[in-house]
Order: sequence, then C-alpha cells, then structure tokens
Amino acid sequence: MDFDNILGFIAATITTAAFIPQTYRSITTRDLSGISLGMYAAFTFGIILWIIYGIRIGSGPILVANIITFGLSATILYLKIQHLRSSGHRSR
Repeated sequence: MDFDNILGFIAATITTAAFIPQTYRSITTRDLSGISLGMYAAFTFGIILWIIYGIRIGSGPILVANIITFGLSATILYLKIQHLRSSGHRSR
C-alpha cells in the first residue's frame, strides 16, 4: 500500500470515528433535541455521493470511510425522524 492510501485510511479513520460518540449518545439517550434534521439529511445525502465517487475512482479509503460514516449518519437521521414523529413535530 502506498503512502497516499495509508494517509487516506488514517484520515478516514479519524473523521469516521468522530461520529461514533454522537451516534452512541443518540442511541442510548434518545435525546435528539440538539440534532438538526436538515444538516443530517444533507450530510447523509453527501455521504451517498462520496460512496458513488469512491466506487467510480476505485478508492478504498473513500469507500470504507464513507460506508461506515453512512451507517452512523443514517442511524442518527433515522432516530431524529422517529423523534420528530413521536413528538408531533414536522421539522426542526
């Protein structure tokens, strides 16, 4: 593996790991009041585009990081939508 891929995997690991505490807190506390629906919807869509880009250019670091980040982000987005539905709000 060349230096660029190693650097990419290190960067991907750090930025992907940054989502773990928020996802864990969202799951365990179910407190989504501080989470922006618009931000997570846009972010999750952006991650889908990064996955498509990673496939198109054949980049392992981009694919691995964004597939994992998609799972974390989609979990928070799902919980936020469920939170809004259960509290009777349409958006926040």
